Amino acid sequence: MRPKRHSEPHLPPPHEVAEVEADKAPSAEQAALDLDRVIHERMRLGIVSALAVNEHLSFNDLKQLLHTTDGNLSVHARRLEEAGYVRCKKFFSGRLPKTEFRLTAAGKRALERYLDHMEAIIQATREA
Repeated sequence: MRPKRHSEPHLPPPHEVAEVEADKAPSAEQAALDLDRVIHERMRLGIVSALAVNEHLSFNDLKQLLHTTDGNLSVHARRLEEAGYVRCKKFFSGRLPKTEFRLTAAGKRALERYLDHMEAIIQATREA
């Protein structure tokens, strides 16, 4: 029976790790795969973009602006709300129910990251 060997795994020095990681800059293809999938979907990107330039929008305003159906808008708005990117407020105006959407601070940061990411992909693609 052989005695057990208790050796630590070999790790390269930190400066070598940094050099290897610098050489492994993500390709435009990999960067595209790393996009925020919540925002990247066309309808959700439209909702977030519209709310970024408007303090708030009603459900009907968004529906008209994005040329979509009630059901489609509801599903995508709910997904953004679950992610914490959009806040939904429901209230009555007289006897009519109203739904209003606002972009949250987290939603603004996510959109900024998304736009920066897209710009980096565009730049990497142009330089390739």
